[in-house]
Amino acid sequence: MRVNFTVNGRQQEADDVWEGESLLYVLRERMGLPGSKNACEQGECGSCTVRLDGVPVCSCLVAAGQVEGREVVTVEGLADFARQRDEHGGCASGACGTSLQDAREWNAGGRDPQPSEGGGASPRAALSPIQQAFIDAGAVQCGFCTPGLLVAADEMLEKNPQPTDADIREALSGNLCRCTGYEKILDAVRLAAARQDRAPQEGVV
Repeated sequence: MRVNFTVNGRQQEADDVWEGESLLYVLRERMGLPGSKNACEQGECGSCTVRLDGVPVCSCLVAAGQVEGREVVTVEGLADFARQRDEHGGCASGACGTSLQDAREWNAGGRDPQPSEGGGASPRAALSPIQQAFIDAGAVQCGFCTPGLLVAADEMLEKNPQPTDADIREALSGNLCRCTGYEKILDAVRLAAARQDRAPQEGVV
C-alpha cells in the first residue's frame, strides 16, 4: 500500500508498504531517518519515540498504515520544529519543516551557528533548546536512548514549561537509559526548563 503523511513538516509518501510494517521501519529503512532507534521492538524502552500528531509514541508499535494523513516529528526535525514553534506557534502541514535530504545530512551545530565561508547560512542545523541542554549538562553517553528522550522531553516542556522533578520523571518514565543513571538527564531537562523560563525576560529593561 501507499502511505502519505507529514514528516518533520513536509508531506512524504511511502510506497509498497506491507501490512505489518511499522512506522519505525518506514522512517529508518524507507526514508533514511535513522535517529529513531530500533531496540526492544516492544514499546518498552522508548528509543524509537517520535511525535505523532503531537503525542509521543513508540514508533515500533505504530503500524505504518495508521499514520495516513497524520503528522510525525522525529529527532532529525526536532530543532526546526522547536524553532518554528517558538517563532510562529507551529506551522501547517506541509507548509514548512525539514526536508528529508536536510534531515539525512543533519549535523549538530551550536545555538549560534557561524556563517559559511561563502557568506550564506551554515549547513549545520542549530540545536533545539533541549538538545543544547543535554550537551551542556553532559546527559549523553552512548547516545542510543537520546533521540527518544529528546523527543519526549521536548513534548513535556511544550505542555509544562515549569515542570517539577516528579513531572520530569513521569514524562520520561517510558524511556530507558543503561549508561547515565538518569541524574544528568534530569539535570538537562531542568536546565532547558530554566532557560525557557528566562527567555521571555531577556532584553527587558
